[in-house]
Amino acid sequence: MADLGTGLKYKRLLLKLSGEALMGQGGYGLDMAVVGRLARDVTEAVDAGAEIAVVVGGGNIFRGLQGAAKGMDRATADYMGMLATVMNALAFQNALEHLKTSARVMSAIPMPTVCESYVRPKALHHLRKGRVVIFAAGTGNPFFTTDTAATLRGIEMDCAAVAKATQVDGVYSADPKKDPSATRFDRLTHSEVLSRNLQVMDGAAIALARDNRLPVIVFSIEEPGNLLKVLRGLARATVIEG
Repeated sequence: MADLGTGLKYKRLLLKLSGEALMGQGGYGLDMAVVGRLARDVTEAVDAGAEIAVVVGGGNIFRGLQGAAKGMDRATADYMGMLATVMNALAFQNALEHLKTSARVMSAIPMPTVCESYVRPKALHHLRKGRVVIFAAGTGNPFFTTDTAATLRGIEMDCAAVAKATQVDGVYSADPKKDPSATRFDRLTHSEVLSRNLQVMDGAAIALARDNRLPVIVFSIEEPGNLLKVLRGLARATVIEG
């Protein structure tokens, strides 16, 4: 493993995985074959010398907004969503460990019998030791999305960028699955994303990234090995910065 880290444009990266990405073609829950494939992508990145932190969503198990729409108190629904992210994080850790890749789950909501509590110096220590750090339970607060949690953790971990894994190869002017005339952007600024109301991340996440000069890379996770291409600056993706 000589020259680890050479050829990488981004040495330390925060990967944002949605809960939906973990359920594959299913309607809910986890597709362990898909989880395993994503874990292999992360393992490949770590083997290349990258330091990887991950934030997982919980939409495959429970989505707070849907619960609120059905009459549930929004804060309670969001806390349930946070617990769903812990389940996803444990599943992803398990898949990484099966590949002999050391990983730690750190939760914003303390639950010491299940995983470590999030403490910034400890998380940075894990990253420096080559461990994948999987952040669970969002920010630990209701009314904040896991996109905002990913941006926050990316800043706290001194990451070079946040990579948001999606089902498409970048940011489009409209949903390319619904609008064949949608145009794709190679580069955007954070302010352009906000002013054009492009549905990349929620506004709070983009504003936080802008204010802290944190690049956001939107890429497709559907193609195996694409994460390593992102780290090398070679992936077909949209880069949001400036």
